[in-house]
Amino acid sequence: MTAFRSGLIALLATLVLDQASKLWLYFGTDLVMTQPWRLAPFADFVVVWNRGVSYGLFQQEGGLGRWLLVGVSLAAAIGLSVWMRRAGSRLLAVALGLIVGGALGNAIDRAAYGAVFDFVHLHAGTWSWYVFNVADAAIVAGVVGLILDSLRPAPRAPSTDVAGNGGRPQA
Repeated sequence: MTAFRSGLIALLATLVLDQASKLWLYFGTDLVMTQPWRLAPFADFVVVWNRGVSYGLFQQEGGLGRWLLVGVSLAAAIGLSVWMRRAGSRLLAVALGLIVGGALGNAIDRAAYGAVFDFVHLHAGTWSWYVFNVADAAIVAGVVGLILDSLRPAPRAPSTDVAGNGGRPQA
């Protein structure tokens, strides 16, 4: 399987899992009326509409901000998809696929509802992590993959010594 195909599978799996989880939790359950749902002592399902970006930054109340964020997400997805198409390693392609799938999943929410549906809340004692969704988790995993890929040694280029002198300059 090519690196690009692996990245495309990661993109599609992320997009499908993200949208399916959001649609099921919001429309297929009574989470909105009965939240929070305790999953574990450190995790709940809740309903949060994020009108901003990561960690709730750049909250947008108006239509212009909403569509600007959709446009930025789509532009990033296109650019990263081009990079994914040219990726030389499966790790890089999958990492980019996770990021693109997550960006598209959140862009769909923003376009359809005006905000991103976040629902996983992690906490411990008085410490509370931000509320996130499958798309957000995929983006974080993709960034980790990009970092890991950047730390791998570059593959050696094949020798192009046509003179047969071991790469030594001629005297």
